[in-house]
Amino acid sequence: MNPIRKLAFVVNEKKDGAPALARELTALARAGGVSFKQTTRFPLPKGYLHGFDACCVIGGDGTLLGAACESAREQVPIIGVNRGSLGFLTTFSADEARTQFTSLLRGEFQIDLRAMLECSTGTGPNDLALNDVLLKDEINSRLVRLEVFADGELVTDYTCDGLIFSTPTGSTAYNLSAGGPILHPNAGVIAMTPICPHTLSNRSIIFRESVKLRVYNRTDASRLLVALDGQRNLKVSAKSPVEISMSSLRLPLAQRADYSHFSVVRTKLKWSGGFVEKA
Repeated sequence: MNPIRKLAFVVNEKKDGAPALARELTALARAGGVSFKQTTRFPLPKGYLHGFDACCVIGGDGTLLGAACESAREQVPIIGVNRGSLGFLTTFSADEARTQFTSLLRGEFQIDLRAMLECSTGTGPNDLALNDVLLKDEINSRLVRLEVFADGELVTDYTCDGLIFSTPTGSTAYNLSAGGPILHPNAGVIAMTPICPHTLSNRSIIFRESVKLRVYNRTDASRLLVALDGQRNLKVSAKSPVEISMSSLRLPLAQRADYSHFSVVRTKLKWSGGFVEKA
């Protein structure tokens, strides 16, 4: 990668140690002759990353999700430094950031392009999600009846607490908690997982990435909440379908050259055991 000359910092000041780490990293950027700006605001407003070479997010995965849409639109790589809990997306630890930041500024990192979902409710512009799109009742934790079509063909109708449409990146988030599958980030698919379905045979369905999904709310006297990455909600009228597809945009995520997805999964999910060769 080319050296970073203009860098944006996004700092979650509520995360323990994040402001202090930001001061250390901005000092390294200044010493390296890199111009930078810093914000504690996220999600980022449109245009915030325009003209920048990279964005350093210091916080947790939620902080990074708040920068993802702007990063994808501007194609500005995100360097995620974890000051949260799990950190599937913010893959650099604080110590790694300190020791490797000068190398990162020289462009010594690789880019992993992560798929994003595009969602439309018919009442405004399309929006993007890196992890997932959630459909549920707007107000109550009540059952909803949702009718799903894939490329115009009826899949089925679900009576459930909601539906999660997940990217491979988001498969280890809400999708996993709801019993959905873990997907490799480069799998090129969309997972649909019902939340607490009333039919036991209703399980996750995996669609190819070119699929065009359409969901209708068939619940009487109910409006849908459409939540993107748990951060932004879209309005939807009673009769308008929710349309979901894979976006043509990809999130450029900066990673170490030796990054291993399954190593991260093993660590974050605390998988144990392994193959022991017999003598």
